[in-house]
Amino acid sequence: MTEQTTPVDDTRPAEDATSAFVPQPRSEPLPPATTEPATTEPAATEPAAPGFVVPPPPVAPPLVGEPQEPPVKVKKDRRVLRAVLRWTAATVVFAAVGASAAYGITRMERTDVPGLATEDDGRWDYPAITKPPLPSGSPGPFAEANTAGVHSADLRELLLPAPKGAKADASLRGDDGWLATKTFLAQYAEKEDREAVGQFLTDYAVRHIAARGWTSTDGTRTRIYLLQFDTASVAEDLVTNELVHYDSPRYVIAGAVTAVRDEQFPERAQVDDITRYAYAEAKPYGPEQVREAYLSAGDTIALVVQSHKGTAPAVPFQQTVVLQSQLLD
Repeated sequence: MTEQTTPVDDTRPAEDATSAFVPQPRSEPLPPATTEPATTEPAATEPAAPGFVVPPPPVAPPLVGEPQEPPVKVKKDRRVLRAVLRWTAATVVFAAVGASAAYGITRMERTDVPGLATEDDGRWDYPAITKPPLPSGSPGPFAEANTAGVHSADLRELLLPAPKGAKADASLRGDDGWLATKTFLAQYAEKEDREAVGQFLTDYAVRHIAARGWTSTDGTRTRIYLLQFDTASVAEDLVTNELVHYDSPRYVIAGAVTAVRDEQFPERAQVDDITRYAYAEAKPYGPEQVREAYLSAGDTIALVVQSHKGTAPAVPFQQTVVLQSQLLD
């Protein structure tokens, strides 16, 4: 009979003097615990033998014979806490200053804010513009119920008023506000052009012509003509088939040599329901430059003409055309 022996586990690590714990009597106080709350559960440990105390896991076990130094983790935590408090206070101060600055900017005019002040871009100072009231029960020119696209408001009230400081052109006042056809035709340079346009107005049965003109403080001369027909389809047919091409008007305005499509006119300035054809006299032009725009707005055709010695500024022309479009919309 052979004697059975228990196999020896050679995988256990050899005991080292440096890994032994220091025996401490139970009567001595435990090392002070760290003030930082534990974020994870401590690992399970084997029960200690009588007379031995296992130090807390975060504290490294001291070497045999080496004096035990008191932990200094409390001081480190206090420094971190003080730093956090300082940054928190600074953040609150910056937030308060930023909020007060934002409030101050909202209380200031745009031209008072550095970097946001805008220089004068040449726009004219028009008075407050409002559409005239419609007769009771009459729909607007582009309402679904208004299939003919008729402007029920008085055509003379749909003319754009002159900007502040401008001098009115008395020759465009007409008789009781209605302009004679021959006065309108006088703006075309060539006799053949006047005769052709005059025949179109007869064929398409123009009902009324209202006009207004002025000379602004910078010397720019403005003329606005509104021509009203029976229906929107009649007016649109006259504009697209007889008065304009895509890249130039068919008939030259007096004072202009040639006119081409105005590429400086921004597309974003387009007014809904209004078809615009804008042109500018191309170089080389004579003593003055002429700008013009035809507007197709329901039963009404508008013609806006501006001229200025040398070069006619683009911004007032665009502003005038857009405002007149909005009145007809």
